Amino acid sequence: MEVTGKIKLINDEQTFGASGFRKREMVVTTNEQYPQMLLIEFVQDKCDLLNNYKVGQDVKVSINLRGREWINPEGVAKYFNAIQGWRIEAIQEEGAQGAAPAPLDNLETTSNVDDNEPDDLPF
Repeated sequence: MEVTGKIKLINDEQTFGASGFRKREMVVTTNEQYPQMLLIEFVQDKCDLLNNYKVGQDVKVSINLRGREWINPEGVAKYFNAIQGWRIEAIQEEGAQGAAPAPLDNLETTSNVDDNEPDDLPF
């Protein structure tokens, strides 16, 4: 799955437990009629993917949905969801997409036109 939008927030990396589990969160505001602010977490080696991005940048984030069950002390099941990112890439702004057109300065022109030459163009 993918989410596209503008980066609203990038949090600092957090480390948990003796194992050194790493997590870094970001918020992306979607470009929809009713924009959504989605918290996306990057874990372990994927935390480093956010180093080259900044707030305000348009991005496309590849995600996985994660869910887990927790049984509270009263024996009632609770369910939690997370959006986990595994790839991120910058989106080019409108008008900046694709290669620049070739300059027309080096084209040759001619004034030597022969009207007796057949027109063999198919259109």
